[in-house]
Amino acid sequence: MKILSAIFTAFLLVGAWGQCASAEQPLVQEGKKTVFQRVVSHPGAVLYADAAASQKASEPRTFTAFYVYERKNGMLRVGVSSTKSDGWIKEDEIVEWPQAITMVFTDQMGRDPVMFFKNKDSLVELCNSDGISGKVAGYLRDFEQKGAPAGANNPVLATEPLPKEGKVSQKSFYLLPVLNMDDEFSEGGTQLIEVACIDPGNGPVKKAEPEKPALQVKNGDMQTGIVFLIDTTKSMGPYIDQTRKVIKTIFDRLQSSPARDNVAVAVVAFRSNVNERPDTEYNTKIISDFVKVDQRDELENLLNGLEECQASTHAFDEDSLSGVKEAVDSLSWNKINSRAIMLITDAGPLDGSDPTSGTGMSPEGMADYLRANNIYLTAAHVRSPGGKKDHKYAEKSYKALSRLSNNRSSYIPISAPDAKTGAAAFDRVAQTMADAYCAMAERQMKGQLAAKPKTNDVPRNASPEEQAKHMAEAIGYAMQLQFAGDSKDTRAPQVVRAWMADADLSALEKDPQAAPVPVVYPAVLLTKTQLSQLRKQLKNIISTAEEAFLQDSANFNFYEQLISAAAQMSRDPTSFNNDPNANLAQKGVLLEVLDGLPYHSQIMRLKQEDWTNMSTGEQQEFIKRLKGLLRSYEEYDRDNQRWEGFGSKNTNEWVYRVPLKMLP
Repeated sequence: MKILSAIFTAFLLVGAWGQCASAEQPLVQEGKKTVFQRVVSHPGAVLYADAAASQKASEPRTFTAFYVYERKNGMLRVGVSSTKSDGWIKEDEIVEWPQAITMVFTDQMGRDPVMFFKNKDSLVELCNSDGISGKVAGYLRDFEQKGAPAGANNPVLATEPLPKEGKVSQKSFYLLPVLNMDDEFSEGGTQLIEVACIDPGNGPVKKAEPEKPALQVKNGDMQTGIVFLIDTTKSMGPYIDQTRKVIKTIFDRLQSSPARDNVAVAVVAFRSNVNERPDTEYNTKIISDFVKVDQRDELENLLNGLEECQASTHAFDEDSLSGVKEAVDSLSWNKINSRAIMLITDAGPLDGSDPTSGTGMSPEGMADYLRANNIYLTAAHVRSPGGKKDHKYAEKSYKALSRLSNNRSSYIPISAPDAKTGAAAFDRVAQTMADAYCAMAERQMKGQLAAKPKTNDVPRNASPEEQAKHMAEAIGYAMQLQFAGDSKDTRAPQVVRAWMADADLSALEKDPQAAPVPVVYPAVLLTKTQLSQLRKQLKNIISTAEEAFLQDSANFNFYEQLISAAAQMSRDPTSFNNDPNANLAQKGVLLEVLDGLPYHSQIMRLKQEDWTNMSTGEQQEFIKRLKGLLRSYEEYDRDNQRWEGFGSKNTNEWVYRVPLKMLP
């Protein structure tokens, strides 16, 4: 069995993993020998030249991460570098940040809003009590009715925005740094974490604002876009016909609907690499941009000319990921508030590492790309007898592609023992989802919020159309909350320190056997410079790894180098930026760096023996995943809308919340 060869010579470590050559060195974290203390600044924080705060030195950028050099009378001597301090900052203008992990709220799909508890004991007491759902409902009712907790008996300090306020606006950047953790309930899939919640738009941390008025819905406010992304390769003719029928039915409904001007339909087709087989005519094609009911004739005429390809593509798997990216990049989403794609195909996607792939991205990376663009994709996978050998791969891929922020997948298998049966099943699924989205748009026009879905999980043994109805209603609810939050510019709460559970406690009580429903997911705050350095280092690691496969070398350095990079990005990206080649295992500090991290990326969950016991094929699959991450980093770099600069003109200082699962 091949084991990867040496990749880099270990360099002398700087930053949090070794001794600094400078006379100054930050304080180490309690219980650690090599991991430095770090804090992050609040909005409006001031850096002073002395501990008496008599002379203002500068106003640091919001969310600046500092190393701590000295603590004195409520003041901290801090520096952005681990080799020198820059000044003093008041203790109440920072929050301790022992690692670089921050949390992001998931979509509210059948879960309760996050509650921030005043202390850990009160949260532990709730987790150990009977009737959790009733108590949670009572706490939330206090906020619903009074806008704040009632009396000392309510242990809740604040909540995530309630449904009537909508989800935190996409225009509002907030930071939810993890300060501490407790794994008492980790066997059940829940971690208790101590966090701060900081929103630069609200200025310094302060008490909750008065309740905001209810959302006023105006005609034309919410625009819903439904995209049909169709595999038009050979054998897909019956499904193209059913798509025409479904779109016609949508327009028939909208003709007399109050939401007739608020729902639009687009169609995108995909095949596979046209360079491999020129007679397949195209890889991807926009059949029609978004069209409303008044322009239905135009779209229906275009659909009448849409046919399946008569030539065979070069492989069984098709380039569905290129179709997704074409839909995301080329359609007029700027006119659409609530965004849904229905993908229909009978084949798996070309792997991102396949040289014929048009994107070079993995399903996991494309799901992240969809999430960043606030688009919900449902994958309708036709399972025909001819593709039996591909079913397992396709299902795994499309579950990854359609994975939502709550870790559930909007994947619907379509049983197709023959074309007629499969087409009829797809018709029912597509029609069910389209009806649910149209109904959501109609409720929105009446100023009504859909009822919260009762559960995140599709009922066991549900039919495909039941699955479709459940997913569409859950997605529609999330869409309405996002629209309400964007319309009202809803902000995250301002909390100095509080405890929360990272999973929905009510859902766990209802079904202890079900997978936990995450209410937040971990991300790492990276600057443009740090992301660039990560890309460069990962390219080098991949290049040397591939060379090692060719030379049939055996060495542990690949694993050590990769886990060192992953550990540094989660613990202290600044240290990684200073010395990306550092091998923490060779320095003997890897375990200390990993110890205490509340969440781990994929590589950090692997032990060295897990890596060395992998077959050559499994190791190569791992390398393929790393290549997919590189493509995602390129998309992050181009994503101008989600980089936050807080007024800084220096783009290298801008920050991006990279989901932890998108790190090595």
